[in-house]
Amino acid sequence: MLSTILLLLGAAISYCSFNIISGLRANIAAAKRSGLPYFIIPLSPWNRIGQIFHKIWVPLFKQLPRKYWQDIEFILTPNWQYQENHKAFARLGDAFLIVSPGKIICFTENAEALHQITSKREAFPKPTEAYAILGQYGQNVVTLEGAQWRMHRKITSASFNEKNASLVFKESISQTLGLINMWLGPDGNGNKTFKTIEQDTASLMLNIIANIGFGLKILWPGQEFPADADPRLAKYATQEAPEGHTMSFVNALARTLDYLILLLIAPKWMLRIVPSKRAKEALEAESNFVGYLNEFLQEKIEDVRKGNNTEGLDIMGALVRTSYGDQPENGLAAAGSGKKGPQIARLSDSEIIGNAFINIVAGHESTANVLHFAIVELATNPASQRRLQQDLDNIVGDADPNTWDYDAKMNLLLGSMVGASINETLRLVPPVVDIPKMVSPTQDQTIIIDGEKYLLPRKATIGMVAVASQRNPRYWPTKPSKITDAETDIDDFVPERWLQTESTKSEITKVEGADTEEFGGYTGSDTSAQLYRPPRGAFIPFSDGARACLGRRMAIVELVSALAVLFQKYSIELAVDEWVSDEKVKGMSKEEKAKVYRMAQQNSRTTVKGATSMITLKLHGNQHVPVRMVKRGEERFVNWIDS
Repeated sequence: MLSTILLLLGAAISYCSFNIISGLRANIAAAKRSGLPYFIIPLSPWNRIGQIFHKIWVPLFKQLPRKYWQDIEFILTPNWQYQENHKAFARLGDAFLIVSPGKIICFTENAEALHQITSKREAFPKPTEAYAILGQYGQNVVTLEGAQWRMHRKITSASFNEKNASLVFKESISQTLGLINMWLGPDGNGNKTFKTIEQDTASLMLNIIANIGFGLKILWPGQEFPADADPRLAKYATQEAPEGHTMSFVNALARTLDYLILLLIAPKWMLRIVPSKRAKEALEAESNFVGYLNEFLQEKIEDVRKGNNTEGLDIMGALVRTSYGDQPENGLAAAGSGKKGPQIARLSDSEIIGNAFINIVAGHESTANVLHFAIVELATNPASQRRLQQDLDNIVGDADPNTWDYDAKMNLLLGSMVGASINETLRLVPPVVDIPKMVSPTQDQTIIIDGEKYLLPRKATIGMVAVASQRNPRYWPTKPSKITDAETDIDDFVPERWLQTESTKSEITKVEGADTEEFGGYTGSDTSAQLYRPPRGAFIPFSDGARACLGRRMAIVELVSALAVLFQKYSIELAVDEWVSDEKVKGMSKEEKAKVYRMAQQNSRTTVKGATSMITLKLHGNQHVPVRMVKRGEERFVNWIDS
């Protein structure tokens, strides 16, 4: 009996060893055919087991002679894309392959290659298996490919239009004014240090996305609904849990997003049995949130059946109207005609909820993080903050933000230091540092880099390292750094680089086999025509092509309007409480104030550099940059200090 078990065990080990060795040999052969430089490692950097146990296997791997790992040591470390960015490709080349027994990954920062990859959806599809966990509330536009994706894309893209962008503009202004009132405090004076800027910008974007996604109006502390408001809106906006729930909608949504990685990765049965407070809180939040989603769905179905067309922005309502509206059923033409009509694309209930969920995830954390980093960077770089405020003085003056007209102001704001500051933040700290694609499973695909052809092996994974292409001085106007001793300021926050009157003169390269089908959604440029236009592929914070972020126009509108409202009448300064008291600052000379502010600037830059990427790039743990909001004219530092 024992000998039989040992024999079976030996056979299993031999079989696994054979698969590993043969898989590695096949992948090495494919890498050689590609023409790109390649490097061999025992476990893929995108392998979940490898990521979890990297602190164990990496030291073992580095016991081999240095020649096997010294060139790619940085790739063995999680978050290398953000930490190393362009410097990695300066050492290894614009594109290179990482080969392991089970996978080939092509990492590239080359704008020409990125443009080709994003232009050919079928040759370079999205690796949907990597997003499968995002479909547990319902399949959606992110988790699907092929004909199903095309159908979801066309249905969901209908809501992302300029009319709705103007509604986002108004809601963003209203919600940002509520945030300002909270920051000012009960006395209305502000000028108090707070360390919650990340949480507060997250709350701001949650309030906006609740309006975009469900037509809800979420209130800030101290605000009240008018007496004649829709009772359903008041029910979901309250901080109290309504009947049938143990959490308010706002708290359930916020807590679900806080625990999202845990909820997506860990099986529910495991969360139920583990003796963990976090697990119990995660399950409670998710249960409440899913309950709310189902309530919203049923209410909106009832509205459609009753013919109640609600005004304003409501993506879930729009999806429900598409699937439950007064349209011919079962593919038939109008009743009585006796003719067959075209089959109407409809989403199931679970797909409506799935798309609503993905809109929240994609539209909340990414925009919240960008706004957070933009505010911190402007506080860290006072000269840029002052120039932004000068542009705001010229564009909106002291007019009440509630009176700003979208058509009259948005393009002006996009082409000013406001838009430049958002673009520069997206360039340096994009929500996603490494956008995954894959090579078609049916055949190898060719890419062209600087006139040379390279053959990417079929089924290979592609890492489009946006944060590297966006820090490659080849594609961007630069000057010597004023902050470090670096040759260029490519790693510095310099929104003024976007104000260049001379954009790239390189001709637009026509990509052979590029997508020509119209998939719906916003198709304009991600940058204003008044700002610098880098080569196509060099700036892809929202990806590009058919699979680009559906809501990118909405995101830009949210960010630009929030930043404009905030800095119209207020300035943001880094807090210096860690080094000196308010009383001591009052008695300081300008030189002493400049010295202490430089300490705060260094702390801010170090903290931002420590950002890490889980779902999106953000500060994790207890990392934060303390700031103060002060009325313009009452600044202690940013009205005169340079970067």
